[in-house]
Amino acid sequence: MIKHELLKKIQGIEILPNSYIYDEIHELKANNEQLTMEMNASYHTAEEMRTYLEKITGRSIDPSVTVSQPFYTDFGKHISFGKDIFINQNVTFVDLGGIMIEDHVLIGPMCRIISVNHLVNPEKRRGLSVASVKIEENSWLGANVTILPGVTVGKNSIVAADSTVTKDVPQNVIVAGSPARIIKEI
Repeated sequence: MIKHELLKKIQGIEILPNSYIYDEIHELKANNEQLTMEMNASYHTAEEMRTYLEKITGRSIDPSVTVSQPFYTDFGKHISFGKDIFINQNVTFVDLGGIMIEDHVLIGPMCRIISVNHLVNPEKRRGLSVASVKIEENSWLGANVTILPGVTVGKNSIVAADSTVTKDVPQNVIVAGSPARIIKEI
């Protein structure tokens, strides 16, 4: 479970430029970008990657977690990893709003999990809103999948390659397309 104090503060609010919270977010983000660039600058073993991810997230990472390089995260502190997870190369987590990856999840190459959005109102467009994303146990995200803010992918479900998930995925289904729709129960 993600327990970072900032995450609690920003749920359900508009985060506007020049506010104290906006400035705090961007300061933390800059610190994370340095670690992320260092992590991706050269080859690292699975163990070394977990060590970097522990620095980035501020929590321990189970030895059964494998994250391929490169791996990108903009904020870092709002990611939670379960056990026995495999994340392929070129995956991006935009995690300010919180991303929880449960046990036995597979994430294909070039996936994007996004928990942040800009505001719709043109006068506030540079502002942000957040909504947590949860990938439940034993789910599989195929290559080049995009998961949008606020989405939960249900236990044992599969998101087919090149899909964009805009709403919750029930348990035990396969979804495909953009926007993703159920194509099969499993």
